[in-house]
Amino acid sequence: MKKAQLHGITRVLLLIGGIVLLGALFLPIWRIELDAPQYPEGLKLLIFANRLAGDVEIINGLNHYIGMRTLHSDAFIEFKILPVIIFCFSALTLLASIVGRRKFLYKVCILFLLFGIVSMIDFWKWEYDYGHNLNPDAAIKVPGMAYQPPLIGFKQLLNFGAYSMLDAGGWIFAAVGVLLVGASFWEYRKAKLSLMLAFVFPLFFLSSCGQGPSAIKPGTDHCDFCKMTISDARFAGELVTQKGRVYKFDDLHCLLAYLKATPTENGKYYVSDYEQPFTLQPADKMIFVESAELKGPMGGQTAAFSDKEATAKYNGKTLTWKEILP
Repeated sequence: MKKAQLHGITRVLLLIGGIVLLGALFLPIWRIELDAPQYPEGLKLLIFANRLAGDVEIINGLNHYIGMRTLHSDAFIEFKILPVIIFCFSALTLLASIVGRRKFLYKVCILFLLFGIVSMIDFWKWEYDYGHNLNPDAAIKVPGMAYQPPLIGFKQLLNFGAYSMLDAGGWIFAAVGVLLVGASFWEYRKAKLSLMLAFVFPLFFLSSCGQGPSAIKPGTDHCDFCKMTISDARFAGELVTQKGRVYKFDDLHCLLAYLKATPTENGKYYVSDYEQPFTLQPADKMIFVESAELKGPMGGQTAAFSDKEATAKYNGKTLTWKEILP
C-alpha cells in the first residue's frame, strides 16, 4: 500500500524552514533587558545557542552586591548541547522534506514541541536558581527578596525593570515551530481538529502572556504619573506597553499627562468603565463624558462609559478617545 505523501508546497516550506533554522546557531535566541535610572541606556543580556553576550560583566558586578552568582558561558551545559540539537532539528526538517512522508513530519513536529516545552522549563529553573540561591554574606540583603527575572514579559526588581523576551534566533525557532504545526495540520486536515490544538497551544502560549490589562487595586496600586495611591477605580486607566509592562493611572488626567510627557511610549490603552469601576476596557471602544458633575481624584472631569445610554445621566460633552488624545 502506498504511504501518505506530503504535498509539494509542504515539502518546499519544510526545505526552507530547515535551512532557516540554522540561523539560530548564530543569532541571539533570548534577551533580558534591565532598565534603571543610573543606566539610562539600559543593560542587556543576550543568550546565544552557545554563549552569553551583551553587558555580562556589568551585570555580574551588580549581581555580586546582592549575592547572585556570576554568569559564565562555560558554567552551562546547555551551551554545549543546544547547538547540536539545533543542527539535528534542522537536519530532521530537511529530511522530512526529502522523505515526504506524513508520519515522519508528525514525529518531527511532536519532538520539536516537546523540546520547546522542556527548554522553557529548563530556562525557568535556571532563572529561579540564580534569583533565589543568594550568598548570605552579600553586601545588600533585602529580607524575603528574590531576584528571579520574568520568563517572558516585565518584572520590577528593586529599582531595576527587567524585560525578558525572544530575540532573532528565538523568533526563528517560533517560526519553524509554527511551520511544522501548520504543515502537520494541513496534511492531517481530515483528522479531528482537537488533536492538533494540543500541538498549537504551546507555540502561542508565549505570545498570549501579559498582553492584557492588570486589575486595578484601590488603596494598594499607585499612579505611575503623580505617584499617589489609586483611591477611586471609576476614573482609573492603564497603558500596556509592547513589551508587556503595565503603567497604572488614578485619573484620565494623569494618563493623558503621561502620554504628553512620553510621546514615544507605544502600547494599548485601557480605561475603567465609570458604571462598572473594576472593568477595564480598550479606550478606543469607550465613550467619554466631560462634565463638572464628574470629579476625578486629580481634578479631572472626564470619565469613560461603555453604555451610551448611561452618559445621559450627566450634563456634559461627549468625546471619543481620538478627540481627547494629546
